[in-house]
Amino acid sequence: MTKETACCGGGCGSAANANLSRDAVRELYNRPLLDLVYEAAGVHRANFDHHEMQLCTLLSIKTGGCQEDCKYCSQSIHNNAELDKELLLKTDKVLEDARKAKDAGSTRFCMGAAWPRVTDGRGFDRVLEMVKGVSAMGMEACCTLGMLTEEQAKRLKEAGLTAYNHNLDTSEEFYGQIITTRTYKDRLDTIENVAKAGISLCCGGILGMGESAEDRIGLLHKLANLNPQPESVPINMLVPVEGTPLEEQKRLDVFEWIRTIAVARILMPRAMVRLSAGRLEISREAQAMAFMAGANAIFTGEKLLTTPNPEMNEDSDLLKDLGLKPRAPYKDDEKVQGKARAA
Repeated sequence: MTKETACCGGGCGSAANANLSRDAVRELYNRPLLDLVYEAAGVHRANFDHHEMQLCTLLSIKTGGCQEDCKYCSQSIHNNAELDKELLLKTDKVLEDARKAKDAGSTRFCMGAAWPRVTDGRGFDRVLEMVKGVSAMGMEACCTLGMLTEEQAKRLKEAGLTAYNHNLDTSEEFYGQIITTRTYKDRLDTIENVAKAGISLCCGGILGMGESAEDRIGLLHKLANLNPQPESVPINMLVPVEGTPLEEQKRLDVFEWIRTIAVARILMPRAMVRLSAGRLEISREAQAMAFMAGANAIFTGEKLLTTPNPEMNEDSDLLKDLGLKPRAPYKDDEKVQGKARAA
């Protein structure tokens, strides 16, 4: 593929994709699937050690009672999903779980609170203590807490936060059919505040919510044109939850999931493309194809916030069978890239 089409492949970064056109992303997305996977595999190998997989753990530190009306979410007060609500966890409990995750091989520990936005006060102060504790363990600390101000982002950075997760979820055009209590611009404003604070951005979307292929193209187009590009791109497959408006949503073809992963890898060559929710219902063979297409990080543990996830031993067996190994903590990406290119 030429530079004019979308990306130069092996070594391009965010600057190469500045003002990338939606037509270029559409052309890429619509290429034959195996051609996409082949090219994405080359981009992956040019930028990472393709034998490595980053293991991450996600913990819900405050569950339920969220005022947002996201149609996919069991934690929304607007939906009727059965859920055991929990107040903000104690710091000691969170750090204990982080230590267990580290012992199991995770190098990134993500903490999620069902808040529409961060509110200054005792709760946020406690989250800052959690971040400090996780960072002190030598793990990458990540949070997803809803919208936040530039000053709050700076405080998280000072506490040692590595990355902030704030997904766009879908295209701007389809967004209003999924969420009405916050705007697309609200999300972009938070992303800008994260960038100003010097925190890495973790930003992706959810597939299979009834969106069209054009909506997936729109999501990828927006992600690739963020400046800077996301350091991590989580790709979620919708897990229909009983009691939510999307509980009867038909499952997306797994090849569309793989196609999206491949395009994300090509457009954002230096990002960690992270397989997130929905893996429990995806076959080992399809996950292997996703790894070939450039996915190089997974969430491990029995649960992602409130949805089920493969058991740790299942993931360990899968990685072993595929000849993959856990990524070491705080890997020097420049050295990895150099070794990959030399190989």
